[in-house]
Amino acid sequence: MKIGLYFGSFNPIHVGHCIIASHVRQHHHLDQVWLIVSPHNPLKESKSLLNEYHRLHLVNLALEGAKGLKSSDVEFHLPRPSYTIDTLTYLAEKYPQHEFVVIMGSDSFANLPKWKNFAVLVERYSFLVFVRPGYPFSNPLAAQAAEVTAPLLEISSTHIRNWIREGKSIQYLVPDAVRLEIEQNGYYKG
Repeated sequence: MKIGLYFGSFNPIHVGHCIIASHVRQHHHLDQVWLIVSPHNPLKESKSLLNEYHRLHLVNLALEGAKGLKSSDVEFHLPRPSYTIDTLTYLAEKYPQHEFVVIMGSDSFANLPKWKNFAVLVERYSFLVFVRPGYPFSNPLAAQAAEVTAPLLEISSTHIRNWIREGKSIQYLVPDAVRLEIEQNGYYKG
């Protein structure tokens, strides 16, 4: 199978994440897209991260009934912090029958030279890159990369967390099941 790997904190997952995952799977000949919940991105601060198991549960709620989309907690069981090259190496060894493609935003793609063993990443894997505002797609590393024209919404997990703290509604920004879980458990309020 050809599997797209969409890494993220998903703190929380929102409809923009779901739209990208679904669009890329359908329009780029992927059998599945796995949303890899990262316990801690080494390039981001961790103080505002909801517990990884809660975030995984929210991703599962968001993907319930979605064809070809699934969550993965693979990085929960690997050394921390999580490095994409380590995760890909592990997955390639565990699932040699699959071909893995990395799905990422153009902002992350532009930062690849800061990633651990980025040259190995570029040599071994291909990328599907969706353009984020302010980060036009360019490929100076000559990676095997294709630009994805997925519908993008100007939604960010940071804005959602801020709205929750401010007592504003996040309805329509996250799937309803995710919103209800966040509200019932008081996530992101403090």
